Amino acid sequence: MRDMGLVANLGLVFVAGFITALATGVGALPFFLVDDVSDRWNVVLWGLASGIMVAASVFGLIGEGLAEGTVLEIVPGLLVGVALVLVAHRVLDNAEVDPREYEEADFKKLVLILGILTVHSFPEGVAIGVSFADLNLGVGPQLLGYTVPVLAVFMTVAISIHNVPEGTAISIPLKAMDVSKWRMVWWSIFSSLPQPIGAVIAFYFVRIAREFLPFGFGFAAGAMIFLVLTEFIPEALELGESLPSGGRPELAAGVTVGVLVMVPLALV
Repeated sequence: MRDMGLVANLGLVFVAGFITALATGVGALPFFLVDDVSDRWNVVLWGLASGIMVAASVFGLIGEGLAEGTVLEIVPGLLVGVALVLVAHRVLDNAEVDPREYEEADFKKLVLILGILTVHSFPEGVAIGVSFADLNLGVGPQLLGYTVPVLAVFMTVAISIHNVPEGTAISIPLKAMDVSKWRMVWWSIFSSLPQPIGAVIAFYFVRIAREFLPFGFGFAAGAMIFLVLTEFIPEALELGESLPSGGRPELAAGVTVGVLVMVPLALV
């Protein structure tokens, strides 16, 4: 019975991670209505995603980590999370993957693409899995017979919202290459498929080794914050180069809204 309960819990965590992956596909949907998404709105969306992820990391993951352990237990996790993102950057910088070859990719190319996507979105999946650590162990909203931690709901919503502009960013070059709209949706979702896998692995690990839970919270938070600083913000500023003031007002507005929206959820 215990094994069946664990399998059921893993199933729910996988579904949560898969929902965040599906949210990436939402980023391609605007192209069904318009031919282009303006740089101004893209900057705002990246700012919104940045604010959401920083708020989720600081008030959600780090806050929960401090409730479970000490600063000395969390800091090593933060550093390892940063290291993982640095490794991901190194892999991405050294890899040459042309999106035009996606549909015609051979097996080796598909393996390369999947490997790159894994190191890129795996930390987000880890954040989801760690947030479910107290699934059916404490208090929280009831869902399909499960007692779901509030932090898990918070992180699933936060990463889903964050994935939308990421899907838009993925779709823009694909549209320029005349990839069909539905294939743009598919490739956007595909880019986040490592998230449910990472969520399941992280959940299982912290469930069987709860003494590492503070480390896990720190790991997820470190990776998320470093991703914001090294990917989201630079991406927004690059898109905003042609805008007045370099798009900084739009970026600041997006970050502010993201934080203001998510902080009340984190304090529930």
